[in-house]
Amino acid sequence: MFLPDKLDVAAFARDGGQISGSVAASSLLRFAESAAPEAPASTWPAIKWSARGERREPRGAQAQTWLHLEAVGSAQLTCQRCLRPVLEPVEFARWFRFVQDEAAAAGIDADSEEDLLVLSRTFNLLELIEDELLLSLPLVPRHEECPEPLAVPSDPDALSDAVGAERPHPFAALAALKKPGPAQ
Repeated sequence: MFLPDKLDVAAFARDGGQISGSVAASSLLRFAESAAPEAPASTWPAIKWSARGERREPRGAQAQTWLHLEAVGSAQLTCQRCLRPVLEPVEFARWFRFVQDEAAAAGIDADSEEDLLVLSRTFNLLELIEDELLLSLPLVPRHEECPEPLAVPSDPDALSDAVGAERPHPFAALAALKKPGPAQ
């Protein structure tokens, strides 16, 4: 039996293993941090995932260990236009090739477009799922059409006066230092 948090990738690929499951979005802590404040990850649907191992034997080369991983879910992020929660689908389907060590990965990586990872007898598949979900998040989440447009002030000068009154001029402290003080 293969466990996603302690996966022997070589044995999984050799056996042509397949596993699938779901994980609560809130249990993927880094992924959950992307949540809009009004829509915490505990309210999101579970992330569904599946993995399949494969051992490939190219002609004249060593056998290769491969893992196909896919996941699908959704996240409620903060819309960058209206600052309200927006539901964004997140999904990926990728192949990963596993190599013996970091040196092999570095040597192959320069000449390859493949995603390379180092073999481990206790590989945490859930961490890889979280990494890929994070990479799948949109850079700028936003609604196609925001449900509530931002309120635009009727007098733009009043807004700039209010902002100016709230913050001191950044060089005011420097100007005060330049003024000669009383003679001592």
